[in-house]
Amino acid sequence: MLRILSGALLVLTLGGCAASPPRPAVPTKGTAPMRLGNFSVSLAVKDLAISRAFYEKLGFHVIGGNAAQNWLILQNETSTIGLFQGMFDKNILTFNPGWDRNAQTLADFDDVREIQRTLQARGLPLTTAADASSTGPASLMITDPDGNTILIDQHVPKPGQ
Repeated sequence: MLRILSGALLVLTLGGCAASPPRPAVPTKGTAPMRLGNFSVSLAVKDLAISRAFYEKLGFHVIGGNAAQNWLILQNETSTIGLFQGMFDKNILTFNPGWDRNAQTLADFDDVREIQRTLQARGLPLTTAADASSTGPASLMITDPDGNTILIDQHVPKPGQ
């Protein structure tokens, strides 16, 4: 019985996929792409040492941070995570305009204030905003429809500023 139900579910799933309209190409026609910079997941952890040991067993290694301040940045090939003890309540998707995955400054990138203007023009409400009249490092936060926090955190000034 379970095999029949599983098979029926597979057929319905595949049938639904075949009948679904194709997804639009990214970016959506008429919109400019945003260069958000390096991506990582910032994890709210209970115990930094225990979390570090766990992720090291998954092949991650520390590339930055300060354990005495309760935060570390780890990488495994193309994956980057931040471990943050006692700094925020839930996990955050983090983008760093101006940085590559090695925290090296990019020669050209979209400034966080440019990204902010684009997000606002697209009708996305900001949770926190960067000072639009400022230059240099700044950040903003938005929340996706499922309640996930997205941090766009620029640490370097845009070249020429």
